Amino acid sequence: MGSVVLVTGVARHLGSRFVRSLRRRPGVELVVGVDTQPSEHDLDGPARYTFVRADIRRPTIARVIAEYGVDTVVHLNVSTTLLGSTSRSSVKETNVIGTMQLLAAVQKSPTVERLVVKSTTSVYGSAPRDPAVFTEAMQPKVLPTGGFAKDAVEVEGYVRGFARRRPDVAVCVLRFANIVGPAADTPLNEYFNLPVLPTVLGYDPRLQFIHEDDAVETLLLAAGEARRGTTNSGTFNVAGAGVMVLSQAARRLGKPTVPMLLPAVSWIAGLARGTRLLDFSPEQLRLLTHGRVVDTTMLREAFGYTPAHTTESALDDLARSLRPGLVPPRTVARLTDGTAQLLTRGGTE
Repeated sequence: MGSVVLVTGVARHLGSRFVRSLRRRPGVELVVGVDTQPSEHDLDGPARYTFVRADIRRPTIARVIAEYGVDTVVHLNVSTTLLGSTSRSSVKETNVIGTMQLLAAVQKSPTVERLVVKSTTSVYGSAPRDPAVFTEAMQPKVLPTGGFAKDAVEVEGYVRGFARRRPDVAVCVLRFANIVGPAADTPLNEYFNLPVLPTVLGYDPRLQFIHEDDAVETLLLAAGEARRGTTNSGTFNVAGAGVMVLSQAARRLGKPTVPMLLPAVSWIAGLARGTRLLDFSPEQLRLLTHGRVVDTTMLREAFGYTPAHTTESALDDLARSLRPGLVPPRTVARLTDGTAQLLTRGGTE
């Protein structure tokens, strides 16, 4: 593994967990964490760590890479939401413009040897005529038209362009399925935390999950040296073995479902976003209508790694962390704050 590793998006849960694990890996001398605010999580580890408060949309990221002599960049700051932000434009700017700025900085750097980018299986979209299983070489039947999925498609396009310009840099793109776990801060995890799960009447989509522990382990493998005779460069689907339909997931979580017509679920999704109850985006709604399943053969062959948690066991671990019938305090706080904002706006219009 590169001795000086720069990690973006360290304030979020996945970034924090990755940094903590990275600092315990042999050969890592320094981890440079970059975000607009420091992590609130425990980042302790033997290797040195320094936090740089920086916005990757700004050219200062090039100075950070040069100052610390970074040889490995792990880009995790591609996400559905930004901490403390409800602005879709801000999220898109950080995802797309931020990635472009980071790639420009890496392209000019003579020290960077490896680039790892967190992406998502959302790039395949969710449509009624999708293939049963997506491989990395397949194109979506219907391209994502907005939201995080569209951002991810654009980000991957820029990464491919970078890889052509800098063939000397090993580039790895990891398309993660929906990350779940006791502490994961992902939209689907928050959906499963609801006391009642709204579903689309007449649909029972097939779903795959990746446990947060396996997501961290895959990132560690991607950031390290490849096994003899293999390469960690390329694009890889990352998901736990097996498939579940939404109704099975609800039963395992002990959550009742409320089947509704699609327009009604769309209205509830808009209300959830407006009150900040959860990020129930249109792409999330399409997933919960048509589902998505990916093939992970390339991951096993290139990394020699099979996620420790299957799709079922990942969900079971989430189920053990939930208190039936109770809405998590974090969700209650968001609902209360969001409702207050709506009422305030309504009173000033």
